[in-house]
Amino acid sequence: MIKIKLKDGSIKEYSEGITPAQIAADISAGLAREALAALVNGQVMDLSMPIYEDADLALLTFDDEDGKKAYWHTTSHIMAQAVLRLFPEAKLAIGPAIDNGFYYDFDIDKPFTPEDLISIEEEMRKIIKEDLSLERFELPRDEAVKFMQERNQPYKVELIEALPENAVISFYKQGEFVDLCAGPHIPSTGKIKAVKLLSVAGAYWRGDEHNKMLQRIYGISFPKKSMLDEYLTRIEEAKQRDHRKLGQELDLFSLHEEGPGFPFFHPKGMIIRNVLEDFWRKEHRKHGYEEIKTPIILNKELWIQSGHWDHYKDNMYFTKIDDQDYAIKPMNCPGSMIMYKRTMHSYKELPIRLCELGLVHRHEKSGVLHGLMRVRCFTQDDAHIFMLPSQVTDEIIGVIDLIDYFYSLFGFKYHVELSTRPEDSMGTDEQWEMATEALKVALGKKGLDYKVNEGDGAFYGPKIDFHLEDSIGRTWQCGTIQLDFQMPERFDLTYIGEDSEKHRPVMLHRVIFGSIERFIAILTEHYAGALPTWLAPVQVKILPITDRSLEYARSLQMHLEELDIRTELDNRNEKIGYKIRAAQIEKVPYMLVIGDKEVENVAVSVRSRSKGDMGSMSVDDFENLIKTEIKSKKAID
Repeated sequence: MIKIKLKDGSIKEYSEGITPAQIAADISAGLAREALAALVNGQVMDLSMPIYEDADLALLTFDDEDGKKAYWHTTSHIMAQAVLRLFPEAKLAIGPAIDNGFYYDFDIDKPFTPEDLISIEEEMRKIIKEDLSLERFELPRDEAVKFMQERNQPYKVELIEALPENAVISFYKQGEFVDLCAGPHIPSTGKIKAVKLLSVAGAYWRGDEHNKMLQRIYGISFPKKSMLDEYLTRIEEAKQRDHRKLGQELDLFSLHEEGPGFPFFHPKGMIIRNVLEDFWRKEHRKHGYEEIKTPIILNKELWIQSGHWDHYKDNMYFTKIDDQDYAIKPMNCPGSMIMYKRTMHSYKELPIRLCELGLVHRHEKSGVLHGLMRVRCFTQDDAHIFMLPSQVTDEIIGVIDLIDYFYSLFGFKYHVELSTRPEDSMGTDEQWEMATEALKVALGKKGLDYKVNEGDGAFYGPKIDFHLEDSIGRTWQCGTIQLDFQMPERFDLTYIGEDSEKHRPVMLHRVIFGSIERFIAILTEHYAGALPTWLAPVQVKILPITDRSLEYARSLQMHLEELDIRTELDNRNEKIGYKIRAAQIEKVPYMLVIGDKEVENVAVSVRSRSKGDMGSMSVDDFENLIKTEIKSKKAID
């Protein structure tokens, strides 16, 4: 007999060789229906895999991330099977689960059409209805190569040949379809209840632009049709909120073929940038930060010293000055090292908090560029904190509190991930353990739940990442806190301690917005372009009904602008209904309709973007209304 510890902490005894599927059935019929995969001693596996020793077991459903991945991964196999049934000449590449669904890459002579997607989707439903079992089997490497050669699948052969000679290769079979795969998968195709193919895109084999361009089909699936319907509604909502669409309609920014990935900000977009940056500066001054500015081009030796040359140079741009190699900075931290070293510091000065709105450039491939979300140059709201070892926990908590204040102001909920040491990293095991533990202690003191993201830290230290959730449930990684023992050592940073000896400071890297450009994109989509009044490029639109009201309207505009209320006057020869609709489309928070009555009473007729007609009020009352709203930084919608 073996002992199985379940997710709720209870322990049950079973015979050796029992499978997670049998355990699920023993617990309840409902769990047996919903279980998709199992977590056994921390490893995700098929429900059909036998267990021969004592183990911790969690039965995974669609509510679990690993359960979703198994569900979506299986659906990608169903899609590949459907494609081969309809297009037997297709060559299969890879087909993983992703954050929202799955994709599969195909090599096929003709482009997939929208009609092809409909046919593939219909064939997938047939395969689902057939309720085919997924069966795992293994082959030695040489036999696996031969097996895929016989099936005329060269991409699979290439993947197998890249594995060690003594490797045992796993496959999954469903009906006539067999795919190279590590798994895990759900028990049968019949567990997929609702599926939708979303789009086709180009994708280079293995992500290398020197390789052949393949066709990638994206899809999504759910255990209930209602969940699919909700998802498709969110997708449609996301299309309407797309910052690229709204950025053009609201005249905020543009991208041009003369500089792919290098955004142009228009006057209204610059207002949003400047308001965000002014707010950022004010809050940082309150929290003891000093603002600096460092050059965007620095010599190669600096980047070698910082470690970026060895760990990040593929993402950097380079130039020559006086026959010497220079790099355009991808990060601001080396400049902060130089600023710290310009003078000797005492322990009494620490912590020193240096902040910078620094323009950085990173070499992104053209295929991943996406509006303001993924660009080649952006402004990072960086800060570097130099501190005593005894100050580490308090400084991390201080940054967490500042990030929480910023995100709460914009109405974002968020979750936290702790990212640990990657394979490509600097420093000793002891330093990484100390840094990781320090982050855990700070998170514990704040009482924050967090997920561990193994191996996704920066090359110089572990980090806490903040993933914020927008108004339609999407998540975005923005803020980060990185604890670094490496750069102070590489740059020989010191301070004079109480003992009059030199000591090494500890360093924090952190951002809140992450990238000003990306944060503007997220805000635009979060608010669907209807930014809160304090952020809106135009806060008030004055709409005179006739030319008789123009003089009063112009004097009102000047008055409001003197109060730093951003105001535009629409003096076009158009009907008032047209002007109101235009202001609504431009998502202006307030419209002031001016007619003979308003001129006579020195008043304004107020319309709100969200509330509609608010009636007539005095200019003083409107001033108080909008000034209070701007000061509160609250959204009105």
